Amino acid sequence: MSHVEAFILALIQGFTEFLPISSSAHLILPSEVLGWPDQGTAFDVAIHVGSLMAVMIYFRHEIVTLLSAWLKSIFKKESSRESHLAWMIIFSTIPACVFGLFIADFMDALRSSLVIATTTLIFGVLLWWVDVRATQKQDEYQTTAKQAWLIGLAQAAALIPGTSRSGATMTAALYLGFTREAAARFSFLMSIPIILLAGGYEAIALVQDPSLMDWNAMALGVATSFVSALICIHLFLGIISRMGMAPFAIYRVFLGIGLLVMVLG
Repeated sequence: MSHVEAFILALIQGFTEFLPISSSAHLILPSEVLGWPDQGTAFDVAIHVGSLMAVMIYFRHEIVTLLSAWLKSIFKKESSRESHLAWMIIFSTIPACVFGLFIADFMDALRSSLVIATTTLIFGVLLWWVDVRATQKQDEYQTTAKQAWLIGLAQAAALIPGTSRSGATMTAALYLGFTREAAARFSFLMSIPIILLAGGYEAIALVQDPSLMDWNAMALGVATSFVSALICIHLFLGIISRMGMAPFAIYRVFLGIGLLVMVLG
């Protein structure tokens, strides 16, 4: 791909990875509208590395605190609200890991424009419905094992293209009584282990065949997705309490309808 294509795709990934609007739905737009070829697995891994770096930098203090508390809960048997949250994040990662290992090929087979358009539309309506009825009673530190498991199942369901990992997990968290800010923070924090594991899994195959890698495009992709994702996280957490999820849900509905028109037209 050209450097312009790499830059635009990485920019799209960075701005949409952590918003509840489906990054996969946006990444098919260049191919549908402009006829660009698929960017390939190597570039996908690179731009996800950039997004991962962004969320880890933004939540660096929380990560250090959670990791320290988690280690103390293991070796010193010290329990705290931070160690509890760390365990809940780990627990919530299990469903997506299991589903990813056993049905990843099946989900890849669903990666069509029609499926992505349909799920973008359906889960946009669901996000709006849940946000309107959300009680917003608890923060992420009050997460129970049952809630973590259910949010984890939502993350696993987001393996279906177009669903949106952040959209599915925030929708589940809001349905379970989280505040909007807590739903977003829990979603962002639980993205770290799953992106690490998924990226590592894909990277193993790439290392075995370095010829698949365009190092210049990958470097540009990492840098662009990192900066755009960092900006996106900061802005989203700053406005979510005031705006709610409705603007993102409405956007998803129009995007889904637009994609359906392009696919079926």
